[in-house]
Amino acid sequence: MLVEMKDIVKRYGNLLALDYFDLEAEKGEIYGLLGPNGSGKTTAINCMLSLIKFDNGTVNLFGEKMSPKRDDLKERIGLVMQDIGVYDELTVEENITYFCGLYISDRKKRKAYVEEAIDFVGMDSHRKFKPPRLSGGLKRRLNLACGIAHKPDLIILDEPTVAVDPQSRNHILENVRALAQEGKTIIYTTHYMEEVEAICDRLSIIDRGKVLVRGTTEEIKAMSSSGEIIHVKAFHLEDDLLDRIRDMKEVDAVNYEPAAGQLVVYFSKGESGLMSLLRLFEEKNTDFFDLHVKTPSLNDVFLEITGKELRDND
Repeated sequence: MLVEMKDIVKRYGNLLALDYFDLEAEKGEIYGLLGPNGSGKTTAINCMLSLIKFDNGTVNLFGEKMSPKRDDLKERIGLVMQDIGVYDELTVEENITYFCGLYISDRKKRKAYVEEAIDFVGMDSHRKFKPPRLSGGLKRRLNLACGIAHKPDLIILDEPTVAVDPQSRNHILENVRALAQEGKTIIYTTHYMEEVEAICDRLSIIDRGKVLVRGTTEEIKAMSSSGEIIHVKAFHLEDDLLDRIRDMKEVDAVNYEPAAGQLVVYFSKGESGLMSLLRLFEEKNTDFFDLHVKTPSLNDVFLEITGKELRDND
């Protein structure tokens, strides 16, 4: 296991920031860390990197115990935080060269690594630009390049796509996938559920410093107590038809808005009433259109587990 955090407890006075927190990530894995603001994500990362002391537990990276003095382990880590940490007075190329030089002393090797990083984030045409001339998305790409230029084995990405344009977001996500395919291990925090579903192999949902659930995206979505939800566009539905739908054994609830012609049918977990619903419409000779079936999303499960929107404060 490349990352092992076991029984981590971190207190700030009377505040329990991490409550026996665990995390394990394997080589080549993209591991998502989700939680409301103040849930302990940043504290967990700081403990992982020995940037702060913790009260209990152990952290092993690359099969060895992590500590503030383990510079040999730190050299194998790339950290890309949410706040962009580049120098405005340096060009793109100079910024990447500087951060790569903190780890790579050989000039020839460093130059090659910098060129690879510039190519990797697609910024060759911007190499002579200084950060104030870059868009928000390009600054994010530069931030990523500075964090991974020295070719770390473990990469921490904290909200890497916040406030960027769709093109830059897609470019960054493609880069993250490529890094994992190269065998890099990535710890990924984000507020965008669709990103987690698109790229993360496994994830943990944490709140108040505790891991509430962990697993693959599909495993966690299967934990929802809700079943599928069918949305149907249909006008002038008769009361008798609505009563028949409500009486279906697999139906939990029905909501119909006549003015909008919007029917929503909620089914019990593990039940599918699509065919029964279609038969009822056929039996009543009722026209409908724009039918679609929705299964519980990762966001639905997150709200169900934490009772919060992802961006809510504790």
